[in-house]
Amino acid sequence: MGCDHPDTVVSLNNFADVLQAQGDLAAARLLYERALAINETARGPEHPFTATSVNNLGALLWVQGDFVAAQPLFERALEFRRKMLGVEHPDTATSMNNLASLLWAQGNLDAARPLLDGALAIREKLLGPEHPDTAGSLNNLAGVLREQGELTAAQQLAERALAIREKVLGPDHPGTAQSLNTLGLVLLDQGARALARSHFEHALAIREKILGPEHPDTAASLNNLGSFLRASGDLREARPLLRRALAIREKTLGPEHPDTATSLNSFARLLQDEGDLAEAQSLLERALGVWEKRFGPEHTNTGMGLNNLARLLQERDNFAAARPLYERALAIYEKGLGPQHPDTVTVRKNLAALLGRDS
Repeated sequence: MGCDHPDTVVSLNNFADVLQAQGDLAAARLLYERALAINETARGPEHPFTATSVNNLGALLWVQGDFVAAQPLFERALEFRRKMLGVEHPDTATSMNNLASLLWAQGNLDAARPLLDGALAIREKLLGPEHPDTAGSLNNLAGVLREQGELTAAQQLAERALAIREKVLGPDHPGTAQSLNTLGLVLLDQGARALARSHFEHALAIREKILGPEHPDTAASLNNLGSFLRASGDLREARPLLRRALAIREKTLGPEHPDTATSLNSFARLLQDEGDLAEAQSLLERALGVWEKRFGPEHTNTGMGLNNLARLLQERDNFAAARPLYERALAIYEKGLGPQHPDTVTVRKNLAALLGRDS
């Protein structure tokens, strides 16, 4: 069996899965690309195995933060699976979930939500209400509902997902950690700070144990817990967590990954609280630059970066520079989240406070 034999693809995919789980994304990408090339040549562009390779490569590109390259692959895989396998097939639901998750990451919540609703309905019908894939759909839909401000519904879905994963996957599984993290974010938005902290700490412990201390998911938990501690005023305890998260993301994902920008933003806010405004401004400008490049000028992350940079400029008495940033951020949030979303209201208040000072 030669290196370009179709059966070689199984080994390539398996090894790529291992490398991706270990955080070696560059090496995994090469193997997924090779597997796709073999499948397209040996099996044709519309074979189910080819669709799987297209989906795998898209997922890897998404993790790397290359959303522009990932989206057409997810769309292609979904089109193939709907055509070849049918609308109500588990693999079709997987493609719907993946495309929805990408759209969610890009800030397109209105397009993501119906895909997640559809994927959840298929999985509940075909796989059952307690299948791990059903839990994955519940978790993702909870995340979108949270960002849309529907916290009660988000909590219900996140709790269901966590219960399924703890029962089916076990208490120390990475999927369980993901649900703990999602539920923690929902609880934090609802003001249940003590319970949210417990969930963040539990998720971090699982990820460090199972995935290792330098995995991107471990960095996500470090960032979430560190940001929680910073917001609680515990700057001394927050600093090493946020610094670690940033170092991991810069090493494993690169300096221009959106998640690296999130850590830049988080560490900048710590520096701002500590009074190091010049260094904080530098990091906030870097984060904003990454988000604008990766997501575009109207993404809600770009809006967050604009708002945070404006707040810092205001603190440095540079009111003239802060005002247009607040105005841009407000326009982004009103368009993307709606005029009554809590984040929109916050930016509107920030701008009003600045204008009130000017008057």
